[in-house]
Amino acid sequence: MKQYSRRSFGKLTVGVGMSVVVGLTELQLLRPSHAAVAIPAIGGTATWGAAAPKEPIKRLAQKPIGIVVHHTTSPNSNDFTQTKARQVARSIQQSHFNRGWIDTGQHFTISRGGWILEGRHQSLAAVQQGTTHVQGAHVDGHNETHIGIECDGLYMEHAPSLPLWNNLVALLAYLCHQYGLTAQTIVGHRDLDATLCPGDTFYSLLPQLRAAVETHLAGGNVGRMWPTLKRNTPATSLAKTAQYLLRTHGASITADGAFGPATEAAVKAFQTAKGLTVNGIIGAATWESLIRTVRLGDSGDAVRAVQTRLAAQGYTTTSDGQFTATLNALVKTFQTNRQLSVDGVVGINSWNHLAM
Repeated sequence: MKQYSRRSFGKLTVGVGMSVVVGLTELQLLRPSHAAVAIPAIGGTATWGAAAPKEPIKRLAQKPIGIVVHHTTSPNSNDFTQTKARQVARSIQQSHFNRGWIDTGQHFTISRGGWILEGRHQSLAAVQQGTTHVQGAHVDGHNETHIGIECDGLYMEHAPSLPLWNNLVALLAYLCHQYGLTAQTIVGHRDLDATLCPGDTFYSLLPQLRAAVETHLAGGNVGRMWPTLKRNTPATSLAKTAQYLLRTHGASITADGAFGPATEAAVKAFQTAKGLTVNGIIGAATWESLIRTVRLGDSGDAVRAVQTRLAAQGYTTTSDGQFTATLNALVKTFQTNRQLSVDGVVGINSWNHLAM
């Protein structure tokens, strides 16, 4: 897999118990209960077939003072398998060898499918110990003080996948817990260097990411992340999907993907009917009221909405509004790829992954 230089692309404190809208997404944060940080599943270098480092790894007798989020700038693959994640890790290491580095530059890598892998050797052991830090090679001038996390994909215009986002939150919370860091120490590569990394869209989500990590550290439920749609946003298949869903609730609008005055009015009418905040913006609460559970044998605009999102994510399907056996098999393939319950039924979790 071809790797591109991060240099070719390039704080806000938010409390829990509120909804946060940043850029094109909205995340509902629920009030915390008891603080507890689960250790996420992290595959060590041996699990993905890492080559030995070219020189001894430098283990520093100090804790890091911050965490840096990167993106690889690789194409946004829809292969969410562990096999793909391991291929990505090997490709990154080889790319970094080719630059003359002794090993993978970052400490951890997260794939599109959410698989967390150790990058530079000994990074996992250092975090588990909680008192030492492996010197990386991910941000000039900060490799002795910051942990680097590479997120597989290109996020100039697109948000990261849900599996990646959810496990990034879990990893960041674990790192903060182990080293006594706060969520405010999480930064983007561009905060420390002249680059567009981790991409414009991902960077706009960093306040939301910090808020999610704070909630996780406090033992709260982070909730689901949903895209945000509002008037005059560029025409997209996601807006078209929302229009199809609005039509299932009685709206008389054209599903053309253009979020204009008619769509905004339909959203406000729907929000009024459902007792939601009436602002004409489709965020988390509106999405969760708007979606329809569909399954084999169903037909109509809700099925067209599913077909539209599957097509947008690279799956070959028509937009005829018929939930046939063929579509059922395709939904199951999607659910398998996203590590969801494989039942062919498009419920809230499948919708959440289809929307992102």
